[in-house]
Amino acid sequence: MSTPNSTSAPESKPKAAPKAKPLFRYADGPVPNSLAMTYSLLGYGLGIALLFAESWLLKAGGTLLLGHAMIIGAYLMHEFAHGTIFSKPAHNARAGEVFSWMTGGCYAGFQDLRHKHMRHHVDRADVLTFDSKEFINGLPTWARKIILALEWAYIPAVELLLHGYVILLPFLESSDKQRARRPAVAATLAIRLAAFALLGWLSPVALVLYAVAWLLMITVLRFTDAYQHTYDAFAVLEDGDIPADKLRDRAYEQQNTFSNLVSLRWPVLNLLVLNFTYHNAHHEKPVAPWYRLPALHAQLYSDGYRQVVPMKELIGSFHRYRLRRVTDDDYGHFGEGPKRAEGFYGAVGVSFLTAV
Repeated sequence: MSTPNSTSAPESKPKAAPKAKPLFRYADGPVPNSLAMTYSLLGYGLGIALLFAESWLLKAGGTLLLGHAMIIGAYLMHEFAHGTIFSKPAHNARAGEVFSWMTGGCYAGFQDLRHKHMRHHVDRADVLTFDSKEFINGLPTWARKIILALEWAYIPAVELLLHGYVILLPFLESSDKQRARRPAVAATLAIRLAAFALLGWLSPVALVLYAVAWLLMITVLRFTDAYQHTYDAFAVLEDGDIPADKLRDRAYEQQNTFSNLVSLRWPVLNLLVLNFTYHNAHHEKPVAPWYRLPALHAQLYSDGYRQVVPMKELIGSFHRYRLRRVTDDDYGHFGEGPKRAEGFYGAVGVSFLTAV
C-alpha cells in the first residue's frame, strides 16, 4: 500500500525503432538513377542480343548500344565510388561490383577502385602504382614499336596493358594482400573466359563485335579522362605519400581541372557520358550526383570560364599527340585564344577502371 510520500516508478516508454534509411541517398535520386541503371543493364543485354542478328545494320546498332551501355555503366561505377546513388555504402559497393563485371573492371575489387579514385581527389594528383610510361620506355625497341603501332591505329594498348597488369599483379607480388586476391582473380578470369568462349562458340562475329564495343567504351573514357586534368602524376606504393613539393589546395585543383563538355549549344548531349564532363563542378562538390552537375556548373561558372573546353577543341590534340602522351610524362599546357588546346597533349592510363 502506497503512502502519501511514496512515488511510483514512471512507466518506461518503448524505444522507437530506428528510422530506416531510404534506398537512394537523395530525395530527387530515384527517377534519374533508376533510369540510368535500367538503360545500362537493359542496353547491355539487348546490345548483346543484337550481335546475333542477321542484319549487319542491326549488328552495328547492337555494337553501338552495347558500347554506350558500358560507358554509362562505367560512369555509374564512378557515382557508386562517391556514394551519390544509394544511402548505404554497402549498397553502393554491391552495385559497383555488378557494373564492374559489365565494364571489365572486376579483376580489382570495387573498394580498391574506390580507394584509388579517392586518392585522386584527396591528393589532387594522378596517383599510380604502375608507371606505364616508364614501363613502355624500358621495353625492347620491337615491343615498344608494337604498342605505339597499336596506339597509332587507335587501339588503346596502354589501357589493355593496365587491365592485364591488374590480372597479373596478384601472381607477380607476394604480399599478403596480393596473395589473398589470387583465388578471386583466378575465379573471375575463369568465369569471364568461359563466357567469352561460349559467346565465340555461338557466334565468332558476335565475340569480335563485343570486343569492338568494349574498345569503344575504353576509347570514349580515355578521351574524356585525357583532358580533365593537368595534375602531376606520381608512381608510388599503394598507400605511399606524394611529394610535398607544392601547395595543392582547392585553387590548384580548379586551375588544373577542365570541363571538357560534349557540347555548349546542346547541354543535353553531356548525358551521353552521364555529365562526367562537368568536371570542375564535380571536383568542387564531389558528393553532388551526376544529374545535378549541370545546374551546379551553371551556378559556379559560365560557359566563358577558362576551364570550360568543348570536346570539339580537343579532338585535334587527341589525334595529333596519340603517340606522344604514351611515352611522355608531360601533359602539355593549356593556352589562351582560339588555338588554346594545340599544346595540350593530355594524359593516358589514368582510368578509374584499373586500380593500379
